[in-house]
Amino acid sequence: MRSVNGTEMLLDPTVAYFTNPGQEQRYDHPHDHGDDCTSIGLDQRLAASLWGGDPTLPDRPLPVSPQLDFEHRMLLAAARRGGDSHELAERAVALTASALEHVEPARVAAARPSTSRARRALVDGVREALIADLDRPLVELAAGLAVSPHHLSRVFRRATGHTVARHRMRLRARVALERLAGGEQDLARLAAEVGFADQSHLCRVVRSETGRTPAALRASLI
Repeated sequence: MRSVNGTEMLLDPTVAYFTNPGQEQRYDHPHDHGDDCTSIGLDQRLAASLWGGDPTLPDRPLPVSPQLDFEHRMLLAAARRGGDSHELAERAVALTASALEHVEPARVAAARPSTSRARRALVDGVREALIADLDRPLVELAAGLAVSPHHLSRVFRRATGHTVARHRMRLRARVALERLAGGEQDLARLAAEVGFADQSHLCRVVRSETGRTPAALRASLI
């Protein structure tokens, strides 16, 4: 049982909830071991971009559909596997926005680009920005294009068929291929310099993109 602003609410595995800065709350657990939950932290600007400009998120429980719970578990699985930080951030933003859409879809959709030209401009803006700086996170990309990270991610995926994080990885793979074609021998160094988590991450992404290992590509290209 969670008590906020004098109101009690029952929490179970079918609901999610938000906590706003400075909010006093109390939890009463019916079991000795407490609770088991996933916590996602948002700064105020990101919260406001997802909630129609208002950084104060709803304090009542939000329903969690089976599909939303599945996406939540996919996020956890990706984190346990040591997934790319940009991919994890994009998943977390989408998960939060989906939870808010259950409350007021119109508010979450308020900053959505309404024309095909505007959507194409967003996609091109992302591609251009990532060419200039592959490490630029989703939140900064969205701020530079004056749209919420959630809408930017959704528009980009619908237009290209893949996420912003995946596009970032594809660009990194292209840089790696260029280096391999130049005779690069040290895969660990290549992974670090191009921005992969480690050598195995480099190998997974390159093989996913090309169907070949970095060593096989190097032998074919030089």
